[in-house]
Amino acid sequence: MMDTPWDFGVHKELGEVESRIMESIESHEPLLHEIAAYVIESGGKRLRPTVAILAFKASGGKDPARVIDLAAAFELIHSATLIHDDINDGGESRRGRESAYRKYGIQNALVTGDFLYVKGFGIGGKFPPPIVDLTAEVCAALAEGEIGQKKHEGDVDLTREEYLDIIRRKTALPISASAQSGAMLAGAAQSVVLDMADYGVNLGLAFQIVDDVLDITGDPKVLGKPVGTDIREGNITLPAINALENGGAVNREELIRILKRRRKTEDHVRKAMQIIEKSGAVEKTLSDAKSFMKLAKDSLRDIPHSNPYRAEMERLADFIVKRNR
Repeated sequence: MMDTPWDFGVHKELGEVESRIMESIESHEPLLHEIAAYVIESGGKRLRPTVAILAFKASGGKDPARVIDLAAAFELIHSATLIHDDINDGGESRRGRESAYRKYGIQNALVTGDFLYVKGFGIGGKFPPPIVDLTAEVCAALAEGEIGQKKHEGDVDLTREEYLDIIRRKTALPISASAQSGAMLAGAAQSVVLDMADYGVNLGLAFQIVDDVLDITGDPKVLGKPVGTDIREGNITLPAINALENGGAVNREELIRILKRRRKTEDHVRKAMQIIEKSGAVEKTLSDAKSFMKLAKDSLRDIPHSNPYRAEMERLADFIVKRNR
């Protein structure tokens, strides 16, 4: 379920999404089902299903049965990407549990990731061609974002615009597709569909920026994973970019040296995190996230205030920038 201290008005539908996901990963091969269930049952925020259902309802959708399948498809595809990301990044844990590839081996994890992709597209492929095409485009963009991030590993000259392009492809566009598809299934006017797409993009940008801040300031016990992962892996994120732009000359040079290192000790990682925090970059980055959160909420301006799901989507945007995990 959505890992939040409150419900966004779609608790019942999210329960149905969960059931649909578990039903879809049944397999004649017990180990394949076990690994898929291990990944799915580790929980997570279920952000994409939540956005899809809220957009559907806010856009006038009445019968949520079809959006349940759509939401399940998006979450299955997302779960597949998490398996592959952990393998690519060498991530040892996710959501407080050992990464699938660490527990079951790389080969088994890769096959399970492919399995989840296929299951996701097996459900999603039954929708109208525009939704199928949108989903395929987003998956391609996600792969491009992953390659782009790797290409800029240790690149201290990475610009804010390049960073935003990477996270737009990796995180924001899949969330945007969830919102856009939900509105399309509701039969909304094209203007509403486009507004929902804008909501999803800006919500996704805010979400990833906050994620990158939490990688500096978060509590590992709350996050369910170690902090400093981006520094350790050479990913240049917005907190580092802001620190490099605004930090003092001496600290800036030291931060550059650490970020450019191919091999970093835990002392290097801690020092880089300290430099970033002392530079004021965390506050600046959270301000950037709030700006995208405001843009997301502004995208809902044509949804009547009397529509209760507009308020829920606004509350979700507020939560995104206030969360601690």
